[in-house]
Amino acid sequence: MPPQDEVTSLTGIGPAVAGQQGRVAFTTTHWSIVLEAQIESPAAQEALEKLCRTYWRPIYSFVRRQGIGPEQAEDLTQGFFALLLERRDLNVVRKEKGRLRSYLLVSLKHFLSDERRRAMTAKRGKGQRPIPLEELGANERADIEPADPLTAERIYERHWASTVLEQVFRRLKDEYHGAGNATLFDCLKQLLPDEPGAPSQGEIAARLGMTENAIRQAFHRFRRRYQFLLREEIAHTVAMPSDIEDELRHLIAVVRA
Repeated sequence: MPPQDEVTSLTGIGPAVAGQQGRVAFTTTHWSIVLEAQIESPAAQEALEKLCRTYWRPIYSFVRRQGIGPEQAEDLTQGFFALLLERRDLNVVRKEKGRLRSYLLVSLKHFLSDERRRAMTAKRGKGQRPIPLEELGANERADIEPADPLTAERIYERHWASTVLEQVFRRLKDEYHGAGNATLFDCLKQLLPDEPGAPSQGEIAARLGMTENAIRQAFHRFRRRYQFLLREEIAHTVAMPSDIEDELRHLIAVVRA
């Protein structure tokens, strides 16, 4: 994933012009599938599980900021998702304008409040199919230790934004690799701002046996595809197409903060 201070340069967007870029097709995204399922359905369950697997790190970081140790925080995160998969409070969803980011945070606060009130210490989610969470590296654990001076809400938002950007960059990388353009991707990535020892477009062109103009066009397509995938990823986390631009502006604001 590109460093967060490179996001505006890579996407070519800022808060004032976010709404001027091309739109993505808003059909049946993960969150809209969940919201439209008034009764249990395999599609809604699968979509919600995918969202849980993708966006669990912001939840974990919020729990850790409450002064809770790593193991208990992982148990609570797992328990929260187990409860979320059991029942969904669509009234909360509507109150939070149908945005996954807001819905998860409000639901998590309710969950932690209930846990404290009942003074439960046993692990939650027994008998439920666990969401397979990825292992946290030492650097990631240190990054979300309670000693972080940011508030719990700001830490949550920061990790939400980071997760969105990581997901987008991973998808872009997979597309290039899948098309047999892994070398081109690696070279175009070096053109991002502030990359250490970044070569010039002319040097990359010579390395790949392409013209400098061809590299310039390839990097333009690289950025445009990133822009599209970013909107598509955000579309997966909102209920209405009209929410995409506002949520995109919010992400940029979080990254810049």
